[in-house]
Amino acid sequence: MSRHGLALRFLGVGSAHAVALGSSSAVLERDGAPQLMIDCGQEALTACLDRYGAPPSALFFTHTHLDHIAGMERLFVACWFDEALRGRTRIFAAAPLVPLLHARVGDYPEVLAEGGTNFWDAFRLVPVGASFWHAGLKFEVFGTRHHAPETSFGLALPGSFAFTGDTRPIPEVLARYDTGATVIAHDCGLQGNPSHTGLDDLEREYPASLRSRMILYHYGSRADGEALRARGLRVADPGEAFALPDPEPHR
Repeated sequence: MSRHGLALRFLGVGSAHAVALGSSSAVLERDGAPQLMIDCGQEALTACLDRYGAPPSALFFTHTHLDHIAGMERLFVACWFDEALRGRTRIFAAAPLVPLLHARVGDYPEVLAEGGTNFWDAFRLVPVGASFWHAGLKFEVFGTRHHAPETSFGLALPGSFAFTGDTRPIPEVLARYDTGATVIAHDCGLQGNPSHTGLDDLEREYPASLRSRMILYHYGSRADGEALRARGLRVADPGEAFALPDPEPHR
């Protein structure tokens, strides 16, 4: 564990159809306490409540597919009807994602049958650009290759970790974080497709030095996870935490 006490815990590691593995999501912890949750699918929110006994206090969204945001309606209810939580949960989203996020979860005629409430009243929405501050740490945001441009983003704490979200290989982007210690959480299944990385893509596009620091998630089944491990790769299990190195000084 770093002197900052940082760890990355995977709440779920499955692809959209691998419900038994949980919605792909992770939480940055400091000394075991949650600091920032990455993505909030339906199963991920349940896993968060089970592990920490409370909803997340801060969230970063990589993109707006439902397996990554479907917990938002339940989270709205939890936050709006608890005055201690109302308007306090920070939602960090890359600025281009904000209209997509609103269209998916916020743009309904009446979020409550009684009226008088807007969806975002329950939260503190924070649109972000290339970087943002949270919990005394400066995070960086980078574009990924998942469907259309400007619709999917990864998150990095330079020197500590990079989390790709759903993506095709992005070696030119991850080269920025190739410090020799940074933990790389990367989308990978056995078979790739136009929106996701497969095993052959991973082995072709990334040098062995970078693959050795990767932790793979968003795979299709436990058998697929074991097949990835059989190729000498690290694979996250639901609930597993990985100690992180100290972040670099702010840049």
